[in-house]
Amino acid sequence: MKPYNKKIILENGKEFYGWGFGADKDAVNEIVFNTSMVGYQEIISDPSYTDQMVCMTYPLIGNYGVCDEDYETRIPTMGGLIVREYNDLPSNFRYTKTLGEVLDEYDIPGIWGVDTRMITRIIRDEGSQKVMICDADKPFDRAYKELLAYKIPTDMVSRVSCKKRWYSRTPNHKYDVVAIDCGIKMNIVRKLNEKGCNVTVVPYNITAEEIINMHPDGLFLSNGPGNPEDVQTVIRVVRELKGKLPIFGICLGHQMISLALGAKTFKMKFGHRGGNHPVMNLETGKIEITSQNHSYAVEVDSLKGTELTLTHKNLLDSTAEGVESKENKLFSVQYHPESAPGPQDSAYLFDKFIDLMRKESENNA
Repeated sequence: MKPYNKKIILENGKEFYGWGFGADKDAVNEIVFNTSMVGYQEIISDPSYTDQMVCMTYPLIGNYGVCDEDYETRIPTMGGLIVREYNDLPSNFRYTKTLGEVLDEYDIPGIWGVDTRMITRIIRDEGSQKVMICDADKPFDRAYKELLAYKIPTDMVSRVSCKKRWYSRTPNHKYDVVAIDCGIKMNIVRKLNEKGCNVTVVPYNITAEEIINMHPDGLFLSNGPGNPEDVQTVIRVVRELKGKLPIFGICLGHQMISLALGAKTFKMKFGHRGGNHPVMNLETGKIEITSQNHSYAVEVDSLKGTELTLTHKNLLDSTAEGVESKENKLFSVQYHPESAPGPQDSAYLFDKFIDLMRKESENNA
């Protein structure tokens, strides 16, 4: 077997040796883990993983390659990928490139052959922390000094958001939706199109006045990376537009809506990332199987005294998974209904948004 050529160093000082694939470069990021068995292409192309290095708990990655039609963003911005076994000879009639080729194309480093079970246990027990990927022969002292000097960025949303508005139209549309892009996933836009919505995707720093001048039937707030408190421009927009038109938020959008209405958020120990998180709908009592990817969550106790009502909760740790303010015509969920792992458990949320816009248009007729 060929000698190791790459290693990762964790903030706690532990080293793991393996082989590199993808971009051949050093990188320092925050390390997180994802428990999904499939969907690695959607994971590497999800803008919410910007500046994060993802450790996949499922041991075999790359076996079905990458397909041009399945990206969640045009330009992936993940920090790096850590896997147990990498397959560079995919078996899938749809694949157009190998995972390693895609990572190399978008300058994302990867490492395989490391003990991903041990790494996941460390993250679970000690929490998310900084990690460095580098050449195996790089001196530990020099590499660890670079790792400790790294500061987790606060400008991730501004980097992944579109710079100019763009449109996604559908025939015989019924409603016009403005979607604020904080790192939006393409399948969200597809789902809105399927429901009869023309979607105008706009930069994160758009103003409330600009949105009103576009005369939308509804406003959507997207997912995205980082701390929601860093995205004050969107929080201000929600405060100015609440009650004026229907608003729907997912993931980061959920957190920003909650902050705008007076709730608080906190950074979780290691977050939720996977495709089988059980969530209870408190209105129906039904349990949904959800796809999740987030480091921050809304404090349940902070909802008291606000205009928000808790609508969903996570059954693993009782964290907030959904809120609503009927008087302000807005609602949001922490998980990703567009990923539909159920496969249709969460489809009703898009229908709920459509219903809000329908009622609003009837009231204004």
